[in-house]
Amino acid sequence: MKSIISSKPYNDYSTFIKNKFGERVQKISLDTGFTCPNRDGTKGVGGCTYCNNNTFNPYYCKPSKSITQQLDEGIGFFSKKYQTWQYLAYFQAYTNTYADIELVKELYLEAINHPKIIGLVIGTRPDCINAELIDFLSDLATKHYIALEFGVESTINRTLDFINRCHTFEETIAAYELAKNKGLHLGAHLIIGLPGESREEMLNHAVKLSKLPINTLKIHQLQVVKHTMMAQQLKTEPSLFNLFELDDYIEFICEFVALLRPDIIIERFISESPPHLLIAPKWNGLKNFEIVAKIEKRMAERNLWQGKNYL
Repeated sequence: MKSIISSKPYNDYSTFIKNKFGERVQKISLDTGFTCPNRDGTKGVGGCTYCNNNTFNPYYCKPSKSITQQLDEGIGFFSKKYQTWQYLAYFQAYTNTYADIELVKELYLEAINHPKIIGLVIGTRPDCINAELIDFLSDLATKHYIALEFGVESTINRTLDFINRCHTFEETIAAYELAKNKGLHLGAHLIIGLPGESREEMLNHAVKLSKLPINTLKIHQLQVVKHTMMAQQLKTEPSLFNLFELDDYIEFICEFVALLRPDIIIERFISESPPHLLIAPKWNGLKNFEIVAKIEKRMAERNLWQGKNYL
């Protein structure tokens, strides 16, 4: 059985993008210089225990540069690498709704008014959204593609507390309720393998996420990287961790996807941290596309597809 939009056994993001925009679309990462409420003392300090934003910020993405300059430099880089004419401004680093609302609006408008930008992708926390901002984004969405992505990370409150998220899963549910039916493309981020979660609990994330009004899901394995609180925890209390071996992760993902609502678009299965920052797991240096190919092959071998076991 095939998925809704794809020839693959799951709804893949690249097919969705090509169907929606007619060609490849590249995200240009941006750094606003905002922080997070679990960093600045509002709710906590230290940030998420796993977080090192240097693991995904490209060289041009610096808050000392204006949004326009970051976009210009990012587009200049990717236009040499890919034959693409359409770009999305990706507000990626930290919490991109966590600032004075007028400043937030100003930066979004600066990005969307760039002549080569066709839409926005905004990453944020579920406890850092409000009705005024949702209405503003909803208005933008009448003319542009606007994606709003919440860092769910786990559906279990004890895990969220342990990793210092400083919000609950109930707040996640409330954020999606506020944002649904507003013309926004709603996304979720999930980390598989967080300390203390059993296999059954991790599989149940698929069940709980399927009840949320999400369009897109980003999944990735827990990676422990340098200069994080989690790196110190791994060193001093290794028994807290049960990091996935590659083969077991592939098997897990096959089962997870089979439980997932069949119309959810899967944007990624894994994450790649820079080798010089990654502590574990290293998986022999395999690249994203190589692991995805293994997942697709194993799903075919097990006769599994997205939603096969969805209830």
